[in-house]
Amino acid sequence: MKLEIKAATGAKHKDVVNAVGWTADGELWSASDDHVVNKYAPDTSGVAEQAVTLAEDTFPTCIDWYPTKKSSEFFAMGSTDGKFRFVARSGRIDKTVDAHRGAITDLDWSPDGSAMVTAGEDGLVQVWSRSGMLKFKLVNAGMPVYSTTWNPDSSSVLHTLGDKLVVKPLQPTEKTEQWKAHDGIVLQVDWNAVNGRIVSAGEDRKYKVWDAFGQCLYSSSAHDHPIMCCRWAPDGALFAVGSYNMIRLCDVAGWSHSLDKPKCGAVYSISWTSDSTRLAAGTAQGELLLGNVLQRRVEWQDYVVTLESPDTVMVKELTSGSEQNLTDFRDPVIKMSMAYGHLVVATARQCLVYKTTNWHTPTQFELKEGTLRFMKQSPEHVMICDTLGGIQIYSYEGRLVSTPKIRNARFDLINEEHVSLSSDVVAIRDQTDTNQVHVLDLTSGAPLGKRPITHTIEIAEIVLDQGKGGRTIALVDKNRDLLVTVLHRSKYKLAKLGTMVQSLVWHDEYAMLAAISNGKFVVWYYPNAAFVDPDILVRTRSEKEATDFGKSPTLSQFNSNSCVIHRADGAVLPVGVSPYPAMLHKYVTARGWDDAIRLCRFVKDEQMWACLAVMAAGAKELNAAEIAYAAIEEVDKVQYIAHIKTIPTSEGREAEMALFCREPDESEAILVRAGLIFRALEMNCLMFRWDRALDLAIKHKTHIDTVLAWRQRNNEKMKEAETNLKFLQYSQGVEIDWEMIKAKIEQERENERSRPGAVPYA
Repeated sequence: MKLEIKAATGAKHKDVVNAVGWTADGELWSASDDHVVNKYAPDTSGVAEQAVTLAEDTFPTCIDWYPTKKSSEFFAMGSTDGKFRFVARSGRIDKTVDAHRGAITDLDWSPDGSAMVTAGEDGLVQVWSRSGMLKFKLVNAGMPVYSTTWNPDSSSVLHTLGDKLVVKPLQPTEKTEQWKAHDGIVLQVDWNAVNGRIVSAGEDRKYKVWDAFGQCLYSSSAHDHPIMCCRWAPDGALFAVGSYNMIRLCDVAGWSHSLDKPKCGAVYSISWTSDSTRLAAGTAQGELLLGNVLQRRVEWQDYVVTLESPDTVMVKELTSGSEQNLTDFRDPVIKMSMAYGHLVVATARQCLVYKTTNWHTPTQFELKEGTLRFMKQSPEHVMICDTLGGIQIYSYEGRLVSTPKIRNARFDLINEEHVSLSSDVVAIRDQTDTNQVHVLDLTSGAPLGKRPITHTIEIAEIVLDQGKGGRTIALVDKNRDLLVTVLHRSKYKLAKLGTMVQSLVWHDEYAMLAAISNGKFVVWYYPNAAFVDPDILVRTRSEKEATDFGKSPTLSQFNSNSCVIHRADGAVLPVGVSPYPAMLHKYVTARGWDDAIRLCRFVKDEQMWACLAVMAAGAKELNAAEIAYAAIEEVDKVQYIAHIKTIPTSEGREAEMALFCREPDESEAILVRAGLIFRALEMNCLMFRWDRALDLAIKHKTHIDTVLAWRQRNNEKMKEAETNLKFLQYSQGVEIDWEMIKAKIEQERENERSRPGAVPYA
């Protein structure tokens, strides 16, 4: 990845360019100490047009366009006289407000556009309404505040305070957070609304990346001069920093991808286009620098796709060495994605889908006018998210499948880590209640269950598996704990797999999950073991030390028998994974249990036998489960499965396997649906669910005396007196006759054996 820097053509400012800003539709504006505000056409190739002429005593310091989904109609501009002005796109100054004593050092619109914050040399941080009315004074620092920025949900303001960063909530009852950020004065700070990370620039000649809690994620080495400015790209994937004769492009982890040293003097301001493909920088010599982000790369299996120029994409197949140059684009390329044999390339108005078997005739479809946020792929569909149309699901043939909707969704702020796509469902994290995940049917857009998935704390990332069996979703919460849940169950149940998870990825074909967890590279060969037999979950995974992967590695692909890891320094490391679990998944998916058993006997590995055991138990394949559990010496479970095989009815065996999988409610439901009420009563009593057993007996008006007798015998063994009011009430009117009860039980056993199709398991 690199940044192609060039000077803007046309008129040059005669003095320092203090502020630059792009409109939503790509028009560039710059403000200078020469009292002139210029504007440039979206292609920035025409001559600059003088839009505003300021008074001789007005020196602009900062500008910020009002945030909208389409095109902003005005911007706010601060100046050294302590005033800010609302300037219309036509160049007319609509309003002037006297805000600070001394210069306004920074101003910033909130992401939702409801308020604006200003900071000044007088140490005040103030919040203003959209119309320019003062709401309240948020901070009186007593020293100059050089930079401010909003948090993603517009509930707090982050501002500089000497060498510290301070997060000040708008609600006075909430706690203020602050930490020392640099060894010198912090000159600028920016908080990205998509990834939630903070970048700061200081006089100590360093730039740093922080999380929302003040933990330093990256600190650069000292440069030759103070870092004057820093700015995130709107999509949160990149940021740029500026210093004397220097512009550096960095990724979200802080690692530098491009270093340019234009002879322009100090770089005072940086602004990105809404599509995150271009930036502009204002300099001390009056030049306006423009940068295009090129050499973006996406990889899939043995294909490498590179953006060579704004309208040229090169596809290289590493195996054969062949290359293809794709130039079928009307506009500059904004996003690229490649997976599952398809390359998806998007421009501002068009999307093209190429097959790896045919690079010459792509499928094309038009996009809406909003800014493209991100793309995701599944084996059969591509998801496109933009600021106007929200989430749209297309087939690879270009057909619009659905447009899933959730309440209170703001698609201009949604993060791609909060959305996931599979062949049949789409999962979206709720933006209002961040503890919830909505699971929607991909075709209809309707909710998959009655209620969303709910966790006790904030969910940071969601990923759906792409396997062909039952759908599983992995969640990473704010504490970086990894949890999974199965979507096809009657209710969602979360199971914890790991802690301190940095990155994770599902296998592209089977339900295997890889993650960097607790400093180790861990692969769960069958995560659903957490819902079948949690006791042997740890025996279905492999792990190795991740010290060679450096700090903050990212997992990008997991296919066949390898996982691709991207280190923070840009290095790509393929890590080998045993090929046998994928083969086992293949046999189990095809219900080839004999082949699966032969594979495990050939490999002679405990992890393989453990995987087969839980797979067979989950599929209620008793013979394979019995063999696999015997191989890993789980004697108690082998005996239980042998007992299950003696049950004459298929419904009874299915209920016992549900009980084996820790699902007593599901087991009871199976028995009640099949009319096996006595077996349901017996199961509840054996599990000491006495109240449920009595309620069931009363509801179906059968075996009330049996339940009372079993309860009485249990109390006698425990040497306890009856204290349950419900049992005391029914004991008074029911006579317990053990001979009659035994006869009824034997009759129930005989009735079950004589049911149609009732035979022991073959």
